[in-house]
Amino acid sequence: MNAYYTDEVHGHHEYLELGGFPLRSGYTLPDAKLAYKTQGTLNAAKDNAVLFPHMYSGTSASMEMYVGEGRPLDPSKYFVIFPGQFGGGFSSSPSNTPPPFDRGQFPPLAIADDVIAQHRLVTEHFGISRLHAVLGWSMGAQQTYEWAVRFPDMVPRAAVFAGNARTPVHNQIFIDTHTELMISDPAFRGGFYADGDDLTLALKRHAVAFSLMGLSAAFWRDELWRDLGFVSSDDFRQGFLRAYFAPMDPNNLLAQAAKWRGGDIGHHAGGDVAAALGKITATFFVSSFSEDLFFPPEDHDADCAHIPNGRRRPIETPMGHFGMFALREADQAAVDAVIAEMLAS
Repeated sequence: MNAYYTDEVHGHHEYLELGGFPLRSGYTLPDAKLAYKTQGTLNAAKDNAVLFPHMYSGTSASMEMYVGEGRPLDPSKYFVIFPGQFGGGFSSSPSNTPPPFDRGQFPPLAIADDVIAQHRLVTEHFGISRLHAVLGWSMGAQQTYEWAVRFPDMVPRAAVFAGNARTPVHNQIFIDTHTELMISDPAFRGGFYADGDDLTLALKRHAVAFSLMGLSAAFWRDELWRDLGFVSSDDFRQGFLRAYFAPMDPNNLLAQAAKWRGGDIGHHAGGDVAAALGKITATFFVSSFSEDLFFPPEDHDADCAHIPNGRRRPIETPMGHFGMFALREADQAAVDAVIAEMLAS
């Protein structure tokens, strides 16, 4: 097992055993499990639960930076659930699933698979019939959209940050690019990376792609990496981006990337995204990050226009898609402000 996906690195996780779990791809994932973390206490009425799924490459611990005393997501008030996603390294993934479903044989995944598993966690394990809110960034936003459309009676309020109801074509091309960069590594044989392979090249290539698309042109042009303690752009790329991806399992990243690429709530309305968005009954906040090359603000405008109770809350930041990483206090404060407004709506 990859040492990165351990409690020593990410903190203690709990697990919901799902048994044989049917996937939208037509396969059954045997002995499936959903990892999760929580903060706060579920109250007697079970009406203070907030679900906060994570982004691509993240884990159940990734969004804990937005929870704390005195913050909008105050654990003294809310019971915050951080569910994992299939392919994320803790929940069932290529790196932790035994043959015949490991690595290259791991079945195709869909955003809906994650949400259906999370629904079981919320309803069957915690006995919650209605969440207080759902929110997420990037792939977490895709899961939030799926929640709001699939289970509208359970989602009275929600917020998405830098994520769309359908993965834009330009975004899909980027996913194709970084996927091709990884699978063209000579170590990628038979459709997967084997234990003991040197993964340096694959993950370095992956980081290069994210250097191009994850941050804005302004970030590089204005040398904002200096504000983060780096002495050059190469220093930032090595010390932040490559260091972030280096310990991960590329088989997991490939499984998640395919799921990200296929994100589309249009399947709830015969392929019509606008009609699917019209099914949302939640008070729904739509936030984008300026100059985000993954999920541009214009695409958020289009999504919000079709949500009956949609509320558009764009965030200005030179950090592009990485605005949610809280690299700047101003970005974290802007995200907190949207979360506070959403929770109080």
